[in-house]
Amino acid sequence: MFDFLKGNKEVEKKPVYVINGFLDSGKSSFIAYTIGQPYFQIQGTTLLILCEEGEGEYRESLLKESGTVVEKIEDLEDFTPSRLMEFEKKYRPERVLIEWNGMWDFRQFKIPNAWRLEQQITTIDASVFNMYFTNMRSLVAEQLRNSELIMFNRCDDVDEKQLVSFKRNVKAINQKADLVFEDSEGEIDMTTEEDLPFDIHQDPIPLEGLDYGIWYIDAMEHPDRYVGKNITYTGMVMRPGDFPAGYFVPGRMAMTCCANDMSFLGYACRYKDASKLRERQWVKVTANIKKEEFGPYDGPGVILDAVEVVPAPQPEEPVINFAG
Repeated sequence: MFDFLKGNKEVEKKPVYVINGFLDSGKSSFIAYTIGQPYFQIQGTTLLILCEEGEGEYRESLLKESGTVVEKIEDLEDFTPSRLMEFEKKYRPERVLIEWNGMWDFRQFKIPNAWRLEQQITTIDASVFNMYFTNMRSLVAEQLRNSELIMFNRCDDVDEKQLVSFKRNVKAINQKADLVFEDSEGEIDMTTEEDLPFDIHQDPIPLEGLDYGIWYIDAMEHPDRYVGKNITYTGMVMRPGDFPAGYFVPGRMAMTCCANDMSFLGYACRYKDASKLRERQWVKVTANIKKEEFGPYDGPGVILDAVEVVPAPQPEEPVINFAG
């Protein structure tokens, strides 16, 4: 949910909370529910900027009770820092909520210097997500890329395997986001081992191609599922400058929506001869999985303990294609 209280009075910039998603994805319902909660009844005016009109409307009584004022911007070219500063001077709000138009390119999102983007949340209608992701992938990716919370609603009639696929696609774009899936009965959990395309009881677990990408994302969310197990895969060597001696990262490049949108997926690997490896060299790694505190992680995370690292040829398809 919104973390409206994480700002402090020493920070002069106004906090801005953006809720994006396509039309009728549940943005208005989410905002109405949130501003109606007791914890939201805090001092000062809330400015709510609507960039599109969905089916949901905000009750006047709700707006009055929550101290919320509403302004509308109907065209992207009118969403400018100067226009937003007009609202700032008019209302002097304590906080700003923006219901972003899902058909607008979020790369054109610009706010005044007096404001700061505090949190971004994306709502998704699961029943039509596949259509949007297939036909408007780059637009969807921009919505998701920096969201802290991504909420899939209306999951009732969507096959669980399809939901698992949605989860993997989103995590490939934004690894740090919290994902929530909801049906008519509330939040649902989709973390079963049966959904994985590999057998986690194999020793070692072979991870090649897309299986490696799926494992990487699942291990990030459920590290305890893999602690103590062995894996084997082919990866490219990366040696980040902030890593201590005896560590490197064997990973793979992954394409999330297009050729210009790729990221490197890999965990730190402890290996006594790490200094002998060349940057971008391909190696076959067999390692034992641990969960440990690690400085560059700023906390606990997955660490690979190398059992064997040997040179290997570049895979036939070196880039993992989540977009395919």
